[in-house]
Amino acid sequence: MLKKLYPRLYVSSVLEIRPSLLKNLGLKGVIFDLDNTIVRRDSLTVSPDVLQLVAEMRREGFKMGIVSNNSRRRVEAIAAEMDMPAVSRAVKPFTGPFRRALRLMGTGPQETALVGDQIFTDILGGNMAGLYTILVVPMQGKEFWGTKLINRRLEKMVLARLKKKPGVHHGKWD
Repeated sequence: MLKKLYPRLYVSSVLEIRPSLLKNLGLKGVIFDLDNTIVRRDSLTVSPDVLQLVAEMRREGFKMGIVSNNSRRRVEAIAAEMDMPAVSRAVKPFTGPFRRALRLMGTGPQETALVGDQIFTDILGGNMAGLYTILVVPMQGKEFWGTKLINRRLEKMVLARLKKKPGVHHGKWD
């Protein structure tokens, strides 16, 4: 079971993800978590850097979507700004929302990456759905109280083991 908590890749920011590497891995789609992955939880706007990354991925032919546990209103507003389909109130780590995103994007699990900042929702759910999982360090800013109180404390234990685990790529890549 512990294996399901480990991402395939661990990077400090979504901005480190290069479309060329994803293509080399045979990936054609990317599902993004929303809060503290591509936008700060206390913000309603996507940074120009993230919009540039999304535009670059789109030029490279990637299909993209968002899966978030947040409210429909928030998720749909940001998804509209990024021009991508979204699944809100996802109840991650259940796999149904990931499968729904795959249908909306028209990709299969073996050709799709999941990018998220939480081990017990994003990475666990993505791994159970058969996706290529990428863990990012959470963006600075406000966190949901439950995430801060419970998840982040438990994640520290998993991250300590992850740093010693062979086969998980850490750090910057091109």
